[in-house]
Amino acid sequence: MKLTQTILARFAALTLFAAPVFAQGAEPAKTEGATPSFDDARGTVRRQLDESIQEINRLREEITAERLPLNRRLSEVEAELGRARTESQQVSRSLNAGTLAMTNAKSELTKLQEQERYLSGLLSDYVRKFDSALHIAELKRYAEVISAAQLAPENKNLDSQAIFRTQVGLVTASLGRLEEALGGARYEGSAVDGLGVVRQGAFVQVGPVVLFRSADGSTVGTVDERLGSQEPTVFPFFDAEDLADASALCVNGQGRFTLDPTMGNAHKMAQTEETLWEHIIKGGPVMWPILGLAAAALIVVLYKWAYLAMQRTPSKAQLDEVLAAVGQGDINAVREKVANLRGPVGQMLAIGAEHIREPRELIEEAMYESVLTSKQKLLGMLPFVAISASSAPLLGLLGTVTGIINTFTRITVFGSGDVKSLSGGISEALITTEWGLIVAIPALLLHAFLTRKARGIIGQMESAAVAFVNELSRSKLEKPAAHKAPERKPTPAKV
Repeated sequence: MKLTQTILARFAALTLFAAPVFAQGAEPAKTEGATPSFDDARGTVRRQLDESIQEINRLREEITAERLPLNRRLSEVEAELGRARTESQQVSRSLNAGTLAMTNAKSELTKLQEQERYLSGLLSDYVRKFDSALHIAELKRYAEVISAAQLAPENKNLDSQAIFRTQVGLVTASLGRLEEALGGARYEGSAVDGLGVVRQGAFVQVGPVVLFRSADGSTVGTVDERLGSQEPTVFPFFDAEDLADASALCVNGQGRFTLDPTMGNAHKMAQTEETLWEHIIKGGPVMWPILGLAAAALIVVLYKWAYLAMQRTPSKAQLDEVLAAVGQGDINAVREKVANLRGPVGQMLAIGAEHIREPRELIEEAMYESVLTSKQKLLGMLPFVAISASSAPLLGLLGTVTGIINTFTRITVFGSGDVKSLSGGISEALITTEWGLIVAIPALLLHAFLTRKARGIIGQMESAAVAFVNELSRSKLEKPAAHKAPERKPTPAKV
C-alpha cells in the first residue's frame, strides 16, 4: 500500500513537471515573435519521456525490490494468522470441552450425591433395624459396633466419610455373622437360668437355634427371650441324650445334636407343660368349691348308679304269670308268683297280693303308696346332681370375674406392658371357667341318665299296678266296696 502511494505521487509530479515545459517552450515564441521548432519540442518531450521511463523503471525496480520482502512478510503474517486461528479454534474447542466436562462433572456429582444420600439412608435404616434381627444372645456380642454405628450420624466431630466407614463396619460385622451362621458360631457370654440366676458360660449358635452351657455345667439348654427381661433366658433340657449332646457341643464347639424342625418351638412348648395339680393351683381359690362340688356330685352319682343297678325288675313273662294267676282267682298262686319277684315292682305287687281280698280302692291306695315310697327312694339325691351341674358354671364365672379383677389390679400397678404379670389373673379367669364346664357337662349328662333309669323303674311299677288292678277287676276275687268311693288311679310318673 505504501509502495503504490509512492508511485502515484511520482507520476503526478512528473505530469505537473511536463506541463510547465510545454508552457515555457511556447511562451518565447509569443514574446519574441519566433515560431517554436517541432523538433525541439519532440526532443524535449522525448527527453522527458525517457526520464519518466527511467523513473518508472527505477520505481518498478524499487517496487519489485520491495514486493518480495512484503510478500514474505505477508506470507509470514498469513501463516501467523492461520496459527492464531488454529490456536483460537483449539482454545475454543478446549473451552467448550471444559464447559461440557464441567457440566457432566456437575451432573455426575449430583448423581453421586443422590447415591450417597440413598446409601446413607439405607445404611441408617439397616443400622436401626439390625439389632431387631439379632438373637437376644447376640446383643451383647454386637453391642459395641451397633452403638458406634447408631451414634455416628449424631457425632459432630465425624465427617461423612468417617460416618460411612463406621456404618460399613456394621455391615461387615453382619456379613461375618452370616458366614458364621453357615457352620455355627461359639462365643462366651452370660444367661439367666430358670431360677433367675445369671450364669457365665458359652453360647453355640447354629442357624436360628442358640444353645447355652454354664461354666459349671449345671445349666444346659436352649436360649430365647423371655417377656419382661433383657437378658437371654435358658430353657433347660430334660432328656438325658439331648442334655449330653448339647453340653458336648458347647464345650468342644463341634458335635452331634438333634435337629428341631420347629426352630425351638417344641422345646418352648415342653416348658409350658404342667401337671394336673399345677393347672388346678393356677385356677385360684374358686377352684376348691368347684372341685368339692365335683367330688360330692361324683359320690352321689356312683351311689345312685350302684343303687339303681341293684334294683331288679321282673320280666314280661313273670308279670304275665302273676296276672294269669290273678285272672284265675288263685290267691295262693298269686302270692307264690309275687314272692319270686324282686325290686320295687315285686314289693308293690306283694302289697297288692296281701290286700287282694280287700276292695279295689283299698288295693289301689296301698299300691299307690308303695309307688310313692319307691319313687322317693329312686329319685332321691338326684336333684343334688342337677344342682351341681347348674352351680359349677356359675362358680367358673365367679372365678373368671375374680381373675379379671386381679388382672386389672395388676394393670393398675404394673401397667399393660408387662404381659407376664398379667398372665396369673388371665389363667385364673380361664381355668375356673374351664373346670366349671368340665364339672357341669358330665354332671348334667349323668343326671339325665340316672333320672331316666329311675323313671323307667317307676313307670314299670305303675304299668304293673294298673295291669294288676284291671286283671283283678275281671276276676272273681274282687270284693265289692261297702260304699262307693271316688275312683283314683295311680298318677303316672313323668319320664
